Amino acid sequence: MGKTKINNKYMNKRNIIRFLIYLIFCEGVGVIGSIFTVPAITNWYVFLQKPSFSPPNWLFGPAWTILYLLMAISIFLIWQAGLAERKTKTVFRLFWIHLFFNAIWSILFFGLESPLLGLFDIIILWVMIGILTFQFFKINKTAGILFIPYWLWVSFAAILNFFIYKLN
Repeated sequence: MGKTKINNKYMNKRNIIRFLIYLIFCEGVGVIGSIFTVPAITNWYVFLQKPSFSPPNWLFGPAWTILYLLMAISIFLIWQAGLAERKTKTVFRLFWIHLFFNAIWSILFFGLESPLLGLFDIIILWVMIGILTFQFFKINKTAGILFIPYWLWVSFAAILNFFIYKLN
């Protein structure tokens, strides 16, 4: 009996390392955000008027951790599809640009204590996530599906951001 050969392109060492790099980058955006968010929660955010549908503060950390994981899986699947095609390469680049807008939302909203600047940023982010979701579907259906919870969460966050701006 010979060794069972695993012939799965997702399981080789290079791909695991690549996925871990994507995961570190995505979760790193969350770490950057938390640097600005955590201190502001008790010093500023707690005193803001919030709408009745505002979730408890403890929910945001776990939700974003899961969403960043889904983002990493999605961009890994897009990379797996191959970057030889111009369209795929463009979507791949757009993903990294969108992460910038994701990261600066916390800086604008919490760091600068500006729900208005946060609202401008989250609208741009929401549009970019929508574009990425549809483009991901065209390249890899699973990547597109994994982006839907992110788009829904940011949709909710944008509404919440809007109401916080209006109430304050």
